[in-house]
Amino acid sequence: MEVIKIPYKETNHFSKLVLDYLANDPKLKSFINDFPSLDSFSTQITQKSFQNIDRIALHKVLKNQNLNPSKETLKNIDAIKDENTFSITTGHQLCLFTGPLYLIYKIASTINLVETLKVKFPENNFIPIFWLASEDHDFEEVSSINLFNKKIKWSTKQKGAVGKMNTTDVNVLIDQIKEILGESGNSVDLISLFKKAYTNNNLAQATRIILNKLFGEYGLVIIDADSKVLKNKLIDIIKKDVLKSDLFNDINKISEEFSAHYKLQAKPREINFFRIKNNSRVRIDEKTSSNDIENNFFEYSPNVLLRPLYQELLLPNLAYVGGGAEISYWMLLKQVFKNNNIVMPLLILRNSALIMTAKNQKKINQLAISSNELFNDIDLLKKQFTLRNNNNILLNDEINQLEEIYQSIKNKISDSSFQTSLESMKVKNIQMLSNTEKKIITHFKNRNIISLNKLEKIISLLFPENSLQERYDNFIPYYLNYGENFIKILVKELNPLDTNFVILNFEN
Repeated sequence: MEVIKIPYKETNHFSKLVLDYLANDPKLKSFINDFPSLDSFSTQITQKSFQNIDRIALHKVLKNQNLNPSKETLKNIDAIKDENTFSITTGHQLCLFTGPLYLIYKIASTINLVETLKVKFPENNFIPIFWLASEDHDFEEVSSINLFNKKIKWSTKQKGAVGKMNTTDVNVLIDQIKEILGESGNSVDLISLFKKAYTNNNLAQATRIILNKLFGEYGLVIIDADSKVLKNKLIDIIKKDVLKSDLFNDINKISEEFSAHYKLQAKPREINFFRIKNNSRVRIDEKTSSNDIENNFFEYSPNVLLRPLYQELLLPNLAYVGGGAEISYWMLLKQVFKNNNIVMPLLILRNSALIMTAKNQKKINQLAISSNELFNDIDLLKKQFTLRNNNNILLNDEINQLEEIYQSIKNKISDSSFQTSLESMKVKNIQMLSNTEKKIITHFKNRNIISLNKLEKIISLLFPENSLQERYDNFIPYYLNYGENFIKILVKELNPLDTNFVILNFEN
């Protein structure tokens, strides 16, 4: 296994916010508790220790939700009762077959951080938690995966919270996947896992089964906040938002400050709760009553902006591991956390990675493309390749010589009108040379068309639809090739405190 690290800014795939955050830009300090580092966790532990967490209720819910857990997960669930136990949390929508690769990266990054903290702070215990966003209702966003350039899509007439959707009819898709994958050892294991997960279950249960299989040995604890016991603790916050719009005012003020520098990923509403009723999740546009909230609190569901508040209210959490967009909307909440006496967690950017198979690496080596060059625009890559393989085709020397000739003529005659005319001639002739250079490059590109087509093909494999691999590919092809070792490598190499993009060169 070869690991290559590239600064995020050199990949040309990340926002200004992400790059500024990784650089500890001072203007972001007012939106966060602190910049992430091992040292900052010491303060975070102290602050969180003073927040009242109902660990007994949390433990009971986790025990009831995590059926047939691994022994490592069970140990972590029991540890939640201990005041010296803290969590590192990530979360995501409930995507079909886990969705894009970056969901897997999120969890691996979280587990890696937990193991690092155990070494740094041996007097405390740390557990990884995955937050099931089971109440989301954007089915279209989570209902398909890309697998070997084929789209596997789940069609259903079910509506409402995606976590409650019955998944038995996903078995049709599993049969399609089986046909694509064939009968290798890892394929059999995957198909068996998917059958177990999606038969006679809902999407939340199915996702739990898959993640338990992939990450159970690392003690991953999965929480579904769609729980009456847990939502009962949210009543006061529901009232503040629905009845008084207190939270809107706090978020709106900081949103104005934030948007002066960065794009908003989520905008606050006067009411930031949905209501789940009659199998649908709808926005609340009118104030209700205090009695209604107290009697029907279970029907209230926080939107993307208030979900973090709910999470940190419940968990002994020190940090949230998420993508750039998530970190963006978490940064709008600092005042909300403060006004509700809830400690804001450290915000940790999840790792981003490019998986390079041995076959693809061989192709890259044959084309003599460096790791950094991979991230260049394809047209630039083609030009670089052409120039590298055809020496001295640029006309830089000739253009410089022409510049010198015209300057020499100018030096002989000082008349301004003549000088103007001469400058015009120079510009025209230099442009002619530049056009000639382009024709020469095109000529040699045509001579290298086979190699350039290979280049374009490999780049399209590594960056499908001009996007990062992690946003397009599912984990299935890589698990098919590498089995459980794929997860082990991710957990080992994806360190979210190491602020570099990672290329993982697999040996086979």
